[in-house]
Amino acid sequence: MPFAHNGSYSINYDVLGPRDGQPVLMVMGLGAQMIAWREEFCALIVDHGYQVIRFDNRDIGLSTYTQATPPTVGELVRRAIQLPRQPEPIYTLSDMAADGMAVLDDLGIESAHVVGASMGGMIAQTMCIEHPTRTRSLTSIMSTTGSRRVGHPTPKAVKLLLEPSPDERTANIEYSVKTFEYLWADLYEPDAMRDYFAQAYDRARSPHGAAFQLAAVLAGKDRTNALGALDLPALVIHGRKDPLVRIGGGMATAAAIPGAQMVIYNGMGHGLPRPLWGDMTHQIVSHLNRAEAASMARSDALLAQTAS
Repeated sequence: MPFAHNGSYSINYDVLGPRDGQPVLMVMGLGAQMIAWREEFCALIVDHGYQVIRFDNRDIGLSTYTQATPPTVGELVRRAIQLPRQPEPIYTLSDMAADGMAVLDDLGIESAHVVGASMGGMIAQTMCIEHPTRTRSLTSIMSTTGSRRVGHPTPKAVKLLLEPSPDERTANIEYSVKTFEYLWADLYEPDAMRDYFAQAYDRARSPHGAAFQLAAVLAGKDRTNALGALDLPALVIHGRKDPLVRIGGGMATAAAIPGAQMVIYNGMGHGLPRPLWGDMTHQIVSHLNRAEAASMARSDALLAQTAS
């Protein structure tokens, strides 16, 4: 079971697909383990010759858990409404982006395509901004720019996000299944999600991980201007019915990045529903292929310049 290391944090990861395939680093969202990138979803990318790398963000799954008192709901709410003199979070989105770079380092990979969902999209954006030579393209799914003016959650989504989940296994799983029914909107599949939540509960339990991660998200800066300076292929995917990061967040992301393409799914909420896997992975793979072709064209042009 491989681990990368970034300071005091050990980051668990796995690799799917050919070792000589172009690497695709998959970054998952708030409180979600890397197995939320379901193997069947990843296989639809691997089938096109790409190497998929999944990892557990810090404070979740099999990665290191922060040994500190987690922020309270009150502290998170005060940070969310931007009251002054809030304590600094234990870590930031930049630190979480550096965890992903540590995974690439451990694998000896110079650069990778990055795909992020929800908070993972924020981390993936941060990777591209802060580590531009190591990112080949960006796919940002159901995410936002960090601007407080876009992507606001509904009041019900906020309530669900801040509610503690039960500790007992069956109660925890059923609570999660019910919660995500609202977040996923029209294309929800309770049996598939029950399987995931059972697998995640049995793999690792991090009761306070989401609180530390949410503190990092809420302390994040507006990335709009930095996204506007990116020079890489970008794809933005969002659900029209997303109640947690509403569609304005995705639209603002696509508008901020020069040349970004956007795909909107009408029935999709805040999740990766199985009925969309075929088209969604087709969109992602087509984007990766275009990015690889553009990179090769740039390399050929540089070689031609050098030769002349």
